[in-house]
This record gives sequence, C-alpha cells and structure tokens, in this order.
Amino acid sequence: MNSPTLISSFALLAALASSPALAQAPILITNVNVFDGVNEALIENANVVVTDNLISEISTEDLAVAGGTVIDGGGRTMIPGLIDVHWHTSYCCASQSTVVTGDILEIAIRGAMGSERTLMRGFTTVRDVGGNPFATKKMIDAGEIPGPRILPSGPPMSQTGGHFDYGAYQDVPSNPGDSLWYWNRVGLMLIADGVNDVTLRAREVMRMGASQLKISGGGGVSSVYDPLDVSQYTMAELKAFVEVAESYNTYVASHIFTDEAAQMAIEAGVKSIEHGNLLSRETIQMMKDNDVWLSVQPILNDEDAFSFNDPVSTQKFIEVTDGTSNSIQMAKEIGVKVAFGTDMLFDADLAEKQGAFLAKMSRWYTPYEVLKMATSTNAELLELAGPRHPYQQGPLGVLEPGAYADLILVDGNPLENIDLVADPDANFDLIMKDGKVFKNTLGD
Repeated sequence: MNSPTLISSFALLAALASSPALAQAPILITNVNVFDGVNEALIENANVVVTDNLISEISTEDLAVAGGTVIDGGGRTMIPGLIDVHWHTSYCCASQSTVVTGDILEIAIRGAMGSERTLMRGFTTVRDVGGNPFATKKMIDAGEIPGPRILPSGPPMSQTGGHFDYGAYQDVPSNPGDSLWYWNRVGLMLIADGVNDVTLRAREVMRMGASQLKISGGGGVSSVYDPLDVSQYTMAELKAFVEVAESYNTYVASHIFTDEAAQMAIEAGVKSIEHGNLLSRETIQMMKDNDVWLSVQPILNDEDAFSFNDPVSTQKFIEVTDGTSNSIQMAKEIGVKVAFGTDMLFDADLAEKQGAFLAKMSRWYTPYEVLKMATSTNAELLELAGPRHPYQQGPLGVLEPGAYADLILVDGNPLENIDLVADPDANFDLIMKDGKVFKNTLGD
C-alpha cells in the first residue's frame, strides 16, 4: 500500500469512527446463519441488530430498525471477530534488519501500518505478547487508525543471555553505570536480573499500561545466547514476576518450550505457557492440574517455515517444530486449556498468512473446535487480565446480546470448510469491529 492511499484510508476510517451520527445509528444485518462462538449449531436465518458498539438483538423473527442501516447478509455465515493471543504488533511486519539498523519510529510506523491488515484479515482482537504497541493501541482505540483491539504485554522480559537479550556479543561484562541498550530504553524488550531488578522492571511495564506480563522462562529459537534446554530465571525471580502481576490483579505469560522450565513456571504461579512444543505428558498434566493455559502456535517446518540467518537458530527451529504436533495432540487428549496464536515475526508477507495458520489447526481439531478456540476460548484466556483487561463493556469472542459488535460475514460455512478463513480477502465479505464496518463488499 503506498503512502497516499494509506493516509487516505486512515483519514476516512477515522472520520467514520468519530462521527456521532454514524456511531449511534443502529445496523440490522438480515438473512444470516450465526455461529455464536460457543455452540456448534448455527442460528439459521437469523437477524442481528447492532446498536452503537454492541449487539443488541439476535432473532429468527423479522426485525426492523428505525432510522438505521439494513445489510442483507444473503445467507452468509456470521462468526465473531477472530482473536490471536500470541501476536506481536511491533515485530510482525518489520524485518530483522530493521531491528538492527532502524529505530523505534520505524518499528512503530510499520506496526501501525500492519495493524490495518491484521483487522482486514478478520482478527478484531489480539493479545500482544511482546513489543511496544502502546501508541498504536491508543490511536486504534481513539479511532485515528484502523486496527484490532490490543491487550498489550509491553516489552517482554528475560535474564541476561535469555531469549530477549539481543545485545552485542561484546556487551559483557556489563557495567552498572552503563546506559541501557537502545531497544531496552525505548521499551521494545527488557533485561532484568535478580529479584530487585525483576520487581522494578515488572512494575515499570505495568506502569506503561500492560494488560499482563510476558517473560521468558526458557531458551528460544531466534535468540543466540540461550540453548533450548536452558531454564531461565530462578524460582525467586519467577515468583517476583508473579507477585507483581498479582498485585495488579493480572497474570504472567511465559515463553517456554521444555519440561523443567515449564514446571518451574507453573510452581511459581505463571498462568500461560507460550509455545510448549517440547513438553511431556507429565508437564501437560501438571498444567491441567494447576489450571494453566497452553498457548499454541501451529508453526511447522513446512512451506511457511520461519527463516533465520544463523544456522544455530535454524537447527533449533527444526527441533522445536518437530515437537509441535505431539504437544498439541497431548494437550487435547489431557484436556488442558488450549488457546491459539500465530507468533508472526519479522516478515510482513508471512503475517498475511495469519488466517492460514488458523486453518492449520484443523490438523488436530475439527472446524468447529478451531473456530471456538479462536473466538470464545481465546476470549476466556484474555479474561485472566481481570481489571487490567481494557475492553470490559461487553464480552468478546461471542455473538450474543450485550457482546461487542465484532463480527465477520463469511461467504460460505467455515464450520464445514475451515480453509475459508485462510483467504479473508476473498471470503470475508463484511468485517465489523466495535459496531463500525471496516469492510463491506456485499454490494459489489
């Protein structure tokens, strides 16, 4: 998208969002088959009324709205707006070279530009688990730019030599008098060592406006100093993160692949394990017993494999993705709470496949289970943020009276053909977020 078109699009959508007359006019969507986000059976031949930014009525009876807009759904399937609980607004659409040579302004601009495409793929809500999306979120919520609702974790935190330590090799030994590394200073990521530092940095992140905290409790793929088997943070440090989060009535999510790191995190009180590709049955059972979520991403060594300049990262990626299917299958069998995310990194073209990654979940789940996971189940995970959840006027991930009017009209039935979500440009004929229509091709 060239810049004049982008500016024009932003200006138009901002004007629509800020118009009191349009915001208050009811919208009646007729002749749709509604997937409510919970039940497999569709509400057939339904009519849906949107008043302001909420759904006010769903009925199989004829409805009318005085002075409002009527949209004929033409027998399409209405589903709730999709939710991605492992998204990176700041990282998804900037190349790795940008992180090396760019600055926070470029990162922020690319994140803002990418947010419009995220919304146009039907993802009306994301849990951002690492970066600095606060300004983007502020402008989206104000209607100044288009994009999804964002529940931000702020800068992800790791120990020195951990998954979010991308400093130069020559940066050790460190000097307490040295200034923070640039990306730490601008809040793209943070290093914290020791209970006192962990407590300080966690409080700083909550001060920035985080909905939940994101840390790294184990080795990662893209990082260069931490083998996969490394458990990161001591038990005292992990408990300090959890103590700060709980003092704000929210929770900690942790990047983890392996058993020892996951079991330490669970014992410390972490409530969401991100990835978990190499977990054993014992650990997944421990998660279920402690009501801990597994946030999975269908990242495989396939045609959509992530690419790395470092051969060590490439080898770690192969090791991790070899475990993807096994961990998801065990989680389903054991009955742990499973949420869906994508974890797109440093590749705007790959980010366009966000819906295709959702469709890949059909390797392990039925189309109904996939859609439920990406709507009401994911919304349940977001509720762990408690009062730090920024969107509390109504429920997300469901279509019911009183819920946020975040919805999609699909040309076809994704409960029968989940691959429809893989091509939103072709198959999503209407996208609404917060009662505002951002896409409508029904008249084309």
